[in-house]
This record gives sequence, C-alpha cells and structure tokens, in this order.
Amino acid sequence: MSNLSFKYFTLGIEEEYMVVDPETRELKSHEQKIVTEGQKIIKDQVKAEMHQAVVEVGTEICQNIEEAQRDVTTLRTVISQIADGLGFWMGASGTHPFSHWERQLITDHVRYNQIVNELQEAARSNLIFGLHVHVGMEDRKMAVHIANSARYFLPHVYALSTNSPFWEGRETGYKSFRTKVFDKFPRTGIPDYFESIEAYDNYVNLLIKTNCIDNAKKIWWDLRVHPFFNTVEFRICDVPMTINETIAIAALFQAICVKLYKLRSQNLNFIIYPRVLINENKWRAGRYGIDGSLIDFGKETEVNTRVLIYELLDFVDDVVDELGSRYAINYVQKILEQGTGADRQLAVYNRAQDYKDVVDYIHSQFLA
Repeated sequence: MSNLSFKYFTLGIEEEYMVVDPETRELKSHEQKIVTEGQKIIKDQVKAEMHQAVVEVGTEICQNIEEAQRDVTTLRTVISQIADGLGFWMGASGTHPFSHWERQLITDHVRYNQIVNELQEAARSNLIFGLHVHVGMEDRKMAVHIANSARYFLPHVYALSTNSPFWEGRETGYKSFRTKVFDKFPRTGIPDYFESIEAYDNYVNLLIKTNCIDNAKKIWWDLRVHPFFNTVEFRICDVPMTINETIAIAALFQAICVKLYKLRSQNLNFIIYPRVLINENKWRAGRYGIDGSLIDFGKETEVNTRVLIYELLDFVDDVVDELGSRYAINYVQKILEQGTGADRQLAVYNRAQDYKDVVDYIHSQFLA
C-alpha cells in the first residue's frame, strides 16, 4: 500500500485548558485576556469557551504526528507564557480538583447564551476540559464507514486518557468523572451505527427541521462525522495532562482510522458492535481507567484493560511506520507504566491529602 492513499489522514487537535489563580489554586476568569493576547500571536488557534476559566486551542491541519506535536507544544508554550504575564497559571485536567462551577462566570456570547438558555443547569455545571482529535478523510462516505467501526475502540483509548478523578473537592471514585458531568447534555455518548452518510444526514436534517438543534455542531457524541469538514472527530477523551500523552492518543486515533481504511480497501470489514455493548466498556473505562477490565465481545469474556490496549497496539502495528508515528504510539507503553493523569493525580493527593498540591502538580506538568 503506497503512502499516497494516506495523504487524507491529516490531524487536527483541540485542547481545553483551565485557568488557575496561583494564590488560591481555584479556577479563575481571565476575562478573555489570554484569548485576546493569544490571538495577536496564534490568531484563531485560540478561542474562548463557555466558561470564562477555560481556554480552547486548536492546531492547524497537520500532515503528520510530528507537525501535530510541534503545534501542540507551541500552543501550550504561548498560552502558558501569556498566562504567566497576566498572573495566571495554566493546567490540563478533565476537571478541576476542587473549584465549584456555581462560582464560575459564563462567557457572554450568542451561542453560549443560547446553550445556557436551553440546557440551563446542565450547561452551567458543564465545567470540564476535553481533547478533540480530528482525522482527515477522503470523503464523508468513508468517514461514516470508519466512524462506525472505530466506535469499538473508543473505550480503550478513553481509558488511557482518564484525567479527572476529582470533582468539587471530592474523590469521585472514577478515573474520569468528566464524562459523568457531560452525560447531562443531550446527544452525547457513543453514537449509533449509521448505514450510510445519507442516513446520518437525514438524521441531522430531521433534528434541524424539528428545532432540536440549529446545526450539527450541537451533536456532542464521543465520535462524530464532522458537520463541516471531511474528518472523523474523536471527542471521548479527557484533556491529557502532558503534551506527550496528547500526542500518543492522537497518533493512536489516526492509526485506528488508517488501519480500518486499509482493511476496507482489502474488502475486509471490522465487526460492528452495538452501541449498548460499547457503552458497557465506556462505563468501565471511566470508572477504572487502565486498571479494570473491559469486555472482549468476540470471546464474550472480561479481559484486563491493559491486555486489550496491547492488542489494539498490535492491531494498528502495520500502519504506524508508514504514518511515521511509532515514537508517538510507543508512549502508550509509558502511560501503562506510570499511570494515566488520573492515577498520578490520585497519587499526589494520597501523599499530601491536599487538593492544592494536586493543582500544583497539574500546573507543573503543563509543559513537561
């Protein structure tokens, strides 16, 4: 298989960061100053989010994982320097360990006002930080095919990204509580199977026609065929604490898409599993991270999550060299060794018994 057919599988990475007051370690509104200053340097790669204590960044369209790594590193560095200059700290965690959402200000913007007006308390309390990875596709027809199959692997990669064990000053018992917070929104979670792009478009158009949504961006699934770009967008992950973790996860999503594409071009199909089964694995991944077990639907048995992640690495192994992403995907091994962001946050808390120490640690890892 020539590299030529890989040219479509570009990458785009979006990360949501928290803005912290260095004195109190609480989330703090930056009154969009970080965004305003950031736009002078990185233009529209930085933007405001619904809550004023959140900054969202996005890479350019990257041809490969090396470009993506350079871009993410630049974005984190620029935002961090601007924040320092304004007297703020930055951090990357799926939830803040102890800040309460009731005290956080909402950004005054037409779209956010609409969302809050419609979703009320579910929107106001949605103080969470995610990672979105876009993988380019040759067309939307291929995108829906790959999205259907890729759903199966969402819990595996999500387990690696878990980075939100605390919520409002409580240990939640989950490795990723962020997803539990987001579940209050409509049109979230594992998407259904769509037999064609037409079926997907018909679904979207029906929702628009009946005033459920005004456009397809209000479909917040864990994975979606992007409404405006030829991409599959993976949205299930907590924002990872470090750059290396973000890049490893993005590389893994890209490799999954390319592997499924390769099977498709050899007239082979990956088994499509129903949403209800994949949901069981998603729940386990959020609760236990990489330390639990997931269901192997083929064998109809529980399997250690780490074992299944190694199986996933084997599954994509024949495409990673062509993608030039082996070094990035090798970092998954590191995550399995040293634990996910959630595991490391919990370790800091268990040592110090102080949530402020956890925030200090999150901040220290932002450019690590």
